Amino acid sequence: MTDFPFRVVGFDLDGTLLDTSGDLAAAVNDALASAGRPMLSVEAIRPMIGGGSRHMLAQGMQATGGCTDAQLDVLTARLLSYYEGNIAVHTRPFPGVLDALDALATRGVTIGIMTNKVEHLAVKLLDALGLSGRFAAVVGGDTVGKGKPAPEPILEMVHRCGGGRAAFVGDSIYDVEGAHNAGLPAVAVSFGFLHQQVETLGADAVIDHYDELLPALERLGAD
Repeated sequence: MTDFPFRVVGFDLDGTLLDTSGDLAAAVNDALASAGRPMLSVEAIRPMIGGGSRHMLAQGMQATGGCTDAQLDVLTARLLSYYEGNIAVHTRPFPGVLDALDALATRGVTIGIMTNKVEHLAVKLLDALGLSGRFAAVVGGDTVGKGKPAPEPILEMVHRCGGGRAAFVGDSIYDVEGAHNAGLPAVAVSFGFLHQQVETLGADAVIDHYDELLPALERLGAD
């Protein structure tokens, strides 16, 4: 099939394709415990996810008493080390993800990822879950020296996917603003690690399950 309106569809990773909250929360809590701080629940940590590991941990430290930049540097390194060693203990794709990726591939769409997670950890996670072969490109928050909402990493992802008309799917304001800054329509998922109500993100479409993704993209492509 060649009549699908987008040649490239890009995805955020954490909170969009994968529920990584359990493993990220464990890494945050390991860092907090090493600093003598109380542990936080997965529910408390989930809205902290999306801006990269340092930003996530900074919010966790702020919630438990604050910290200096130097302390945050040390603890972020610890968090990343713990996470790399325990990267796919609890992480799973959200319901319907694999079927949606299959449906896009059947329609000749090239699929990429742009995540604010550092690139080598994103690749390691996808490898651990057996998903790497589904994606033509994986761009991390460190790949071009900028993360979302800057447009450059999303544009780099589109370029690595071969270019053409593209759309982006995410769960946060970083994703929606990044897509719009790159000139792409944004689809927001309502089940991700939301910092705010999904209706306030300014996305061009909102889906509640991945079985709604292709119809949403087709509607956006017709506009």
